[in-house]
Amino acid sequence: MKLISIAALCVLLTACTKEKMKWVAIGDSITYLNDHTDETGNRVTKGYMTRVVEQLPHIERINKGFNGWTATDVAGKIDNLGLSQADLYTVFLGTNDWWRGVPTGTLNDYKKNTGDTTLSGAFRIIIDKLRDLNADAPIILITPIQRVDFVYIADMKNNAYGSYKEKNGQLLSDFADAILEIGKYENLEVVDLYHESGMTHENLVRFKRLKDPATGDYKNFPYPDFINVPFNPETDEYPYPPEAVHMTYDGLHPSDEGYEVIARMLVDDIKD
Repeated sequence: MKLISIAALCVLLTACTKEKMKWVAIGDSITYLNDHTDETGNRVTKGYMTRVVEQLPHIERINKGFNGWTATDVAGKIDNLGLSQADLYTVFLGTNDWWRGVPTGTLNDYKKNTGDTTLSGAFRIIIDKLRDLNADAPIILITPIQRVDFVYIADMKNNAYGSYKEKNGQLLSDFADAILEIGKYENLEVVDLYHESGMTHENLVRFKRLKDPATGDYKNFPYPDFINVPFNPETDEYPYPPEAVHMTYDGLHPSDEGYEVIARMLVDDIKD
């Protein structure tokens, strides 16, 4: 007879005794990729949602991640997303708003429900919708992670510089702070990945492989040395070979290690 481990037995008993929960996760590509790991060049084996449910098997997950979307995109299409009544909602947005130059707005945009032209106004629309679906369901907000230079593994022409500098006069930290402010105002839990995850510009990748301007030879540049070193998507090699992967695999999207950090922080909040 095969013996079951104590750890496995504990998971089994937890799954059997805890009341089933439905979790709807709203997000961008970082959420979307949970169910599309083939689009990571198979550098990711499982995303944060899968990892959460492995630890909390009484939860049924529904992925509402939309590749490339902003909070304003989600708010503008909120009635057409097929959102359902659930026992838990998470909202993980903001990084694309920063890159696309969406204004953060102010807490007054949230309070006065000024519409989907700012991040703060968009969050009001999203949160109102979730409360309409289930006023009793907890809503957990998740701040964006820091990012370095993103280069899409399937198309190097799709690239963007990191959050170490402003885009349209705004820092990514401004978006994280706006989400924290909304969470505080609404007394909602916030998983603050930007400030508290330990995922920083210094450890998102181990290096960026670029041609040394002085020699023309490829060289591994760690952060911040790769800032302003030219990259030509037409002629250069992909700058993040497998050995460059750390907390992200492409400068923006989490690796297995990064997703594990997100899942761990989220599990702690859900348990609380």
